[in-house]
Amino acid sequence: MASKYDVVVIGAGHNGLTCACYLAKAGLKVLVLERRHIVGGAVCTEENIIPGYKIDVGSSAHIMIHLTPVIKDLELEKFGLEYIDCDPFAFAPMPDGKGAIYFWKDVDKTCESIATVSPEDAERYKKFIREWERLNEGVFEAFLKPPTPLNLLRHLILGGRSENPIESVRKIFTSYGALVRETFKHEGVRSALCWLAAQSGPPPTAMASGNFLGWHAMIHRSGVKRPRGGSGVLTQAMAKCLKHLGGEIRVNAEVSKIEVKNGKAKAVVLKDGEKIEAERIISNAHVFTTFINLIGEENLPSGLAERIKNVRIGNGFGMIVRCAISQLPDYVAAPSGGKAAECHRGLQLLCPSLEYLERAYTDYLQGIPSQNPCALAMTFSAVDSTLAPEGKHTLFIWGQYYPYQLSNGKTWEEIQHAEAEKLISVVNSYAPNVKDSIIDYFVQSPVDLEQRIGLLRGNVMHVEMDIDQMFLFRPLPEMSAYRTPIKNLYLTGASTHPGGGVFAASGFNTAKVVIKDAKGRWF
Repeated sequence: MASKYDVVVIGAGHNGLTCACYLAKAGLKVLVLERRHIVGGAVCTEENIIPGYKIDVGSSAHIMIHLTPVIKDLELEKFGLEYIDCDPFAFAPMPDGKGAIYFWKDVDKTCESIATVSPEDAERYKKFIREWERLNEGVFEAFLKPPTPLNLLRHLILGGRSENPIESVRKIFTSYGALVRETFKHEGVRSALCWLAAQSGPPPTAMASGNFLGWHAMIHRSGVKRPRGGSGVLTQAMAKCLKHLGGEIRVNAEVSKIEVKNGKAKAVVLKDGEKIEAERIISNAHVFTTFINLIGEENLPSGLAERIKNVRIGNGFGMIVRCAISQLPDYVAAPSGGKAAECHRGLQLLCPSLEYLERAYTDYLQGIPSQNPCALAMTFSAVDSTLAPEGKHTLFIWGQYYPYQLSNGKTWEEIQHAEAEKLISVVNSYAPNVKDSIIDYFVQSPVDLEQRIGLLRGNVMHVEMDIDQMFLFRPLPEMSAYRTPIKNLYLTGASTHPGGGVFAASGFNTAKVVIKDAKGRWF
């Protein structure tokens, strides 16, 4: 006899777990199914990849979740979650080694640092942050609600407090590359801000991407934080919370099929043949995986399969090298002798110029890895000694741009170590002790990101974060508010509004919708 639940959630990523916790808190009988041996999805830390080191296999920096009510609502501190502030949250050494910018949570302190390389831009930065902070207050409110036309009107159009609404709209609809050039004068300031903006995926030339730069203002509110013990401690705490609330989790439980009858989702079938029935099914898997693989084109309403296939997943855009090191990077621009210093606490932005970033993207468009990649270095063991053996450290190097599908006849298995060495060389050019400090490393190519944590084609945002795939267009208008054309089937996660990153907003919003449908009320 099949098991029966109020809700089955497919995938124990942080959005799936967030949603499940709220549903269990509302009194629903919830089961979460995870295909891997460990919960977390793209917010996961493992200890057997490099023995003795805790290695993240997905996101590492936690930013926007701290502007949501999720951590407080679920009381995650009671379940082992302890956050460490990474302040300064970013460090941008100048390529000639003469000076560096420290981005502190405190705006005035950041401006003092910018003034050491460009006094004019320090004043411009203060004005920029004030302007975009006001504008993004409305945007953030829109992120914490289903993206209905009414919510978008209320928060995006009427909720911002811009002093010049028409000019603000112009800036939103320009590219962030153009915006940074018109706003700042020093190339080091421009490249640091653009490289941080590029982490969402769209290139500096993408139209209507201005707020990827403007969103920097919200980082000064949230800061960058790390769970003590690794990124995956967040999802481990969520799993403990869910069990405390009466929910269930099963790992090594891969779903092979979502059973649909008469346009209604009825049950899931596991890879081993077990059938589990549920009143409602929520998929935290990729939109393509959910509808094309688990439901099947033949079970979808007319035309839906084609429209889902036309959602742009893209060709990946990044890869990461996870290193065990004997000492921290000794930056020429901020010498520390390889010891922990302010430069090691947050994101280390290694991009010499905006033109350099644009050239890296040009290589990617041709289907080849960037010949001269930009690097984002992270050394969180500088603030968390639990990540590595005593006297040792971790160094994670994220690089862009790296196509999933290569045009040069090579495979990622053939080139991944050469590309890893190239990324290590980029960091070494800023901190010449890095190459000699490496003990071991693990490469997550775009193919590994797909195979290990279900990020199709290596896109860490699930689908591209262009304006026509955001808000009520993400992933398609008829499922942007988390309900789908299949009755009692819901979609959550990075495929949906507001997109990727350690945010939990999608899971939070989906829970609201499901509780409304199940209980007739919002939570």
